[in-house]
Amino acid sequence: MGWLFILVASVFEIIGVIGLQFASQNRSVRNVLMYIGGFVGSVAMLNLSFSYLQVTIAYAVWVGIGTAGAVLLSIFFFGESGNWSRICSLAVIIVGVVGLKAVS
Repeated sequence: MGWLFILVASVFEIIGVIGLQFASQNRSVRNVLMYIGGFVGSVAMLNLSFSYLQVTIAYAVWVGIGTAGAVLLSIFFFGESGNWSRICSLAVIIVGVVGLKAVS
């Protein structure tokens, strides 16, 4: 159950990052609510995961998935650079998250 909470928390974090991107371009109520709601939902789900997983593992996986998702969305939808060094760094994050999941 804890891994499900982490996954949902990561999705909320990605929503929060997208809302932050939109809110920085256009401060509409919708964009600010997406930004705040995404991060509030993310932290709430992360907190629930602590009942099932070690805090250090849950937090690291949450940050890794959220970071990887935000980078990929930024590359594909917001036109940010997708150079090789960025992709390699992203791969290292993903390997680290998978490694943490494998040992816990």
